[in-house]
Amino acid sequence: MELQKIESARAGDFYYKGRHPSGLDVYLYPKENGSSTRAVFGTKYGSIDSCFQRSDEPAPETVPEGIAHYLEHKLFESEDGDAFARYAETGANANAFTGFESTCYVFSCTDRLYDSLRILLDFVQSPYFTEETVAKEQGIIGQEIKMYEDSPGWRVFFNYLQAMYHRHPVKNDAAGTIESIARITPEYLYRCYNTFYNLNNMVLVLSGKFDVDKVLGVCDEMLKPSPTLSVRRVFPEEPDTIVKPLIEQRLSVAMPVFQFGYKESAKKLNEHDLAAMSALLTILGSDASVTFRRLLDSGLINEASFSRDYFEGSGYATVMFGGESRDPEAAAELIRGEVARLQREGISEDDFRWAKRSLYGESIASLNHAVSIGSWITDFAFKGLELFTYIDALAELTLPQVQKKLEALRDDRSVLSVIRPI
Repeated sequence: MELQKIESARAGDFYYKGRHPSGLDVYLYPKENGSSTRAVFGTKYGSIDSCFQRSDEPAPETVPEGIAHYLEHKLFESEDGDAFARYAETGANANAFTGFESTCYVFSCTDRLYDSLRILLDFVQSPYFTEETVAKEQGIIGQEIKMYEDSPGWRVFFNYLQAMYHRHPVKNDAAGTIESIARITPEYLYRCYNTFYNLNNMVLVLSGKFDVDKVLGVCDEMLKPSPTLSVRRVFPEEPDTIVKPLIEQRLSVAMPVFQFGYKESAKKLNEHDLAAMSALLTILGSDASVTFRRLLDSGLINEASFSRDYFEGSGYATVMFGGESRDPEAAAELIRGEVARLQREGISEDDFRWAKRSLYGESIASLNHAVSIGSWITDFAFKGLELFTYIDALAELTLPQVQKKLEALRDDRSVLSVIRPI
């Protein structure tokens, strides 16, 4: 396996990238001064991928919602026992998570790295589904779905997406519904596993303290060659308009919770787009921003819960702000007014400079942490982006690039989601 060395003069750092003969893309980011290692084995398969067409088949197929999350649960089980029990023997801290467009299996460790890596590569490549185990998991995931239905943070977010998106599956709960998971069978699980857990659709990322040659040796030992296969994800056409500007629900909360933001026209982004949007969000919603100070001084938010985010992917994109507020409508109106003011007056050079410096400094600092590196490399790999190119884009960012992102925020495409006390 040949490795390409990716270097950054700005960051003074490097990592290796290569394609294993099995079809797997491997990213190795060694940090000799580190004390721990992070490993991520991920597939480009998430909750929105319920309609797809394989390259070896003539037509798309639609499957029940929730299979990606279901597979994440089931892969930890095998005929020989539970993967967590195996990790307990090596001392690794393991987990997994299913997002909208990817599913990742991770562990962190300070010792017995190569044993833990063998466990990771083994169980993710060894599916074991039976009628009995699938039926058992339906009850477990059903309880999880019901728990999420009572979670204010979960509901305010998915209500927001449902008010924003007409047809795109991003508006559907990531775990599926009680009805959709009842339709999941071992055949569906194997079908989706063999489609998306093909190594040509996956990545392995290691960051931290490790020996590159030993990691490659474990890869040669454990990786099973996959047939050449590509997958086309099929999404319904989504209009630029929103469904409705306000959505409300009542749950057991002490203080109202809100999510407010703008629907953007979705398009494939490059590193410069992401850098510009990161700077805009810093200017609009960081704890050093005018908006944040005004919200806080007005008693409309608290420091602990307020957040801002850019949520984007295949066919969806939205700029979001949220948190607890005694008056969500007033908080949303203040944010809306600040966006309109900056669109009229323009972002100041001072605000742009501090946002750019802050983001660049945070990005360089994150290269000292194995977990941050692992997350960034994995996310960028699935998006077709590159980490050091993003850092360069931050360093070279211009005010007009950020102003252009600001101009795209339209008031007629804004949504407010509120969870109120019962």
